[in-house]
Amino acid sequence: MISADAAQPLDARLTDAVAAFNDEFFWSWILIPLLVAVSLYITVRTGVVQIRMLPEMFRVLRSRPEIAPDGKRAVSSLQAFMISAAARIGTGNIIGVSIAISLGGPGAVFWMWAMAVVVCAASFVESTVAQLYKVRDPAGYRGGPAYYIERGLGQKWAGVLFALTLIVTFPLVFNAVQSNTITNTIANSAEDLGSGTGLWMSALIGVLLVVLTALVIFGGVRRIANTAQALIPFFAALYVLLGLVVMALNWEAVPGMVALIFQHAFGVREFAAAGLGVVIIQGVRRGMFSNEAGLGSAPVAAASAAVSHPVKQGLVQTLGVYLDTLVVCSVTAFIILLGNPGTGDGQLEGDLTQFALQAALGPWALHLMTLIIFLVAFTSVLGNYYYGESNLEYLTTNERVLFGYKLVFLTATFLGALGSIDLIWTLADTTMGLMALVNLLALVPLTAVAARLLKDYVGQRREGIDPVFTRDRMPDLRGVECWGPEDALRPDESERSPA
Repeated sequence: MISADAAQPLDARLTDAVAAFNDEFFWSWILIPLLVAVSLYITVRTGVVQIRMLPEMFRVLRSRPEIAPDGKRAVSSLQAFMISAAARIGTGNIIGVSIAISLGGPGAVFWMWAMAVVVCAASFVESTVAQLYKVRDPAGYRGGPAYYIERGLGQKWAGVLFALTLIVTFPLVFNAVQSNTITNTIANSAEDLGSGTGLWMSALIGVLLVVLTALVIFGGVRRIANTAQALIPFFAALYVLLGLVVMALNWEAVPGMVALIFQHAFGVREFAAAGLGVVIIQGVRRGMFSNEAGLGSAPVAAASAAVSHPVKQGLVQTLGVYLDTLVVCSVTAFIILLGNPGTGDGQLEGDLTQFALQAALGPWALHLMTLIIFLVAFTSVLGNYYYGESNLEYLTTNERVLFGYKLVFLTATFLGALGSIDLIWTLADTTMGLMALVNLLALVPLTAVAARLLKDYVGQRREGIDPVFTRDRMPDLRGVECWGPEDALRPDESERSPA
């Protein structure tokens, strides 16, 4: 007699095994406690920088880039923000929130919000030290955790471990998540229009996505930055507008929806059913997938910017966490909960947002949502590519290897369009957690360096000048390649603060 487990397909059994490891051990007992502890430590050590410096975060977006070694302008602070936003504002904001609510209920939204405010501090430190320990590149700069782990802590083996983990996570697993999401959302639209779907459609979508991606990634970091800067404001504004329309049409239900979120976050039913842990885990996990704070990926984009002080990019990237979770993820949650307040039956559902928007606004909204998801997923693909390339360059600068990476990346993009969503999302949880574990352990000793840089920045602001950092201001720091007096970026007079 064949057991029920043996009768399951291999991918289903693998998904269940990995999910059990994630839920019952890795996330519950290691990663979430570590993320909370490190973020609270950084919050105290930096004087609650994520709230105290909020007005300054908007001001520094105006910083202009310097000229790169190849004679062109390097990536600006805003463009680096857009590269990281391209990876941040993706399927995690739409599909990830859908999954969090379907598995953890409405209360998972509260834990997304709460953790976003706390982990913003980790985002500040990781992006600030990424700027400090960045290295020169023909097109400007590159860096990230692999670089600051080696240069700031002297632990090259750990830098290599992080780089390898990121290369598996973003260019392979997360990239497959994005292309898989694109395929599923287009299939939903096709079914609504009465068109047939199947493997042939998934393959066709995969081929088209590979062609579009290749046109961008072979153009280098500037083309990625310019593409992200062009697309992200458009689809973010459009998506938020749709959410506001749904809220306006259901304004009487909004107070009840907010109450529902808080009731399920601390509800008696969740305690009685021993389900509060599931609510918290889903909220924190999907929040990390969405905003990437503490994960170690956003610092890769942060290091590419040309700014006059490392703290500037730390502040900009912190603002990105707020935009991602408190704005975009909230819009997704409101659309779902206003359309189906009873959602949260424990079944993994990634397309709740599409169907909730269709129910609220009509059939046309399903197809508009397909376009939005395509745009957010496509820009995430570009961000994922850059993250992988920067870390591969940490390991080797061999042109053949870098070209081979492009081919592997495009192959993963195609195969993701054909894969199982359950298995892909479960693997994403595991590899993301491994990345975060290495990065968070590195941030603890580097927080002292970030706190010193923040003190230097605030001191210059109090003097009425736009802060400029050179390494001779902290000559005891080792491993700093850039930031020599001859490299100092002098901001325009228009950027200076009033005396």
